Amino acid sequence: MNLTACAELSRCFAAASVKPNFGKSNGTATISHSIHNSFNGFSGVLSVSRSMKNNGMVAEASGQALTYRDAGVDIDAGSELVRRIAKMAPGIGGFGGLFPLGDSYLVAGTDGVGTKVMLAFETGIHDTIGIDLVAMSVNDIVTSGAKPLFFLDYFATGHLDVDVAEKVIKGIVDGCKQSDCVLLGGETAEMPGLYKEGEYDLSGCAVGIVKKDSVINGSNIVAGDILIGLPSSGVHSNGFSLVRRVLAQSGLSLKDQLPGGDITIAEALMAPTAIYVKQVLDLVSKGGVKGMAHITGGGFTDNIPRVFPDGLGAFIYKDSWEVPAVFKWLQEAGKIEDSEMRRTFNMGIGMVLIVTPETANRILEKRGETEKFYRIGEVISGKGVTYS
Repeated sequence: MNLTACAELSRCFAAASVKPNFGKSNGTATISHSIHNSFNGFSGVLSVSRSMKNNGMVAEASGQALTYRDAGVDIDAGSELVRRIAKMAPGIGGFGGLFPLGDSYLVAGTDGVGTKVMLAFETGIHDTIGIDLVAMSVNDIVTSGAKPLFFLDYFATGHLDVDVAEKVIKGIVDGCKQSDCVLLGGETAEMPGLYKEGEYDLSGCAVGIVKKDSVINGSNIVAGDILIGLPSSGVHSNGFSLVRRVLAQSGLSLKDQLPGGDITIAEALMAPTAIYVKQVLDLVSKGGVKGMAHITGGGFTDNIPRVFPDGLGAFIYKDSWEVPAVFKWLQEAGKIEDSEMRRTFNMGIGMVLIVTPETANRILEKRGETEKFYRIGEVISGKGVTYS
């Protein structure tokens, strides 16, 4: 079993024929695991998630180079927990959990939006955070080739502000429409004393379906296959513990214009996570897609190798896409090393498809005027991710 831990760890579900790994995050330190269970002849996945959230952020003006550890996330502690979990539950990994159902699999994923909600409190922007919530789960399960069926949400607060809650739920509805799935239900929990006035937290779960003979799991990836990158809409919903630390150190406010951009810092950071479901399923339907990686916490470094068979790695062409201004500002203001950026943020690529060379040519040749696809690298013999 090959287990790795990444900054701001998130759940990775056990999936049929998917290599186990840990490597997803969303602005909180989230450690999750999945346990294979067998009951009355049926095998499934029990997923348990636990979050370690930063209670706040200390403003610094020292100008030091920042890391996740500085933002309050202890990677070593996460790695140790992964090691212990592996002893108890060896079947962990993948972006979604697969449950057999006749000739199909139900594919499930769950997530939150992390400390991005703290920026929602500060900016008053509540109508898009629900899109983020849906995106983080549906983008995970679509990597198996699954079509999302329904979504469930959990909204928790100390005192229910109906107007704010309505805006949040509107975003969830919008996200479900973008994913072509149904908001089936959810839970609203009012818990006085647990949250500060005006605060809330979100989590959600998406369930989709894919035929067993159509599951995409990366098992047939070979050296020479091509990595196609789909652009992100910005920071998406991970790394915000570090984002907030950079903002505090930069001396700028959310109302200031983004350096190198034509929008405010708030607008750049609160841009809702791109939902790739329809775009990805359209590409999958045309054939040639062997594997997919949702680029969240762990960045390229930890997420792309999760879909590779043993003995294969990725070679990334660094200048093959334009890195958005928000990432350039974060790196400069936080004096963040290249390796830390690549392991923390999506750097402008939110989803990576591993395809045959012929499929890559077809995708790039037939992309529309509004579609943006990039040939960002290739599969090589070796291990991990290297950069040109």
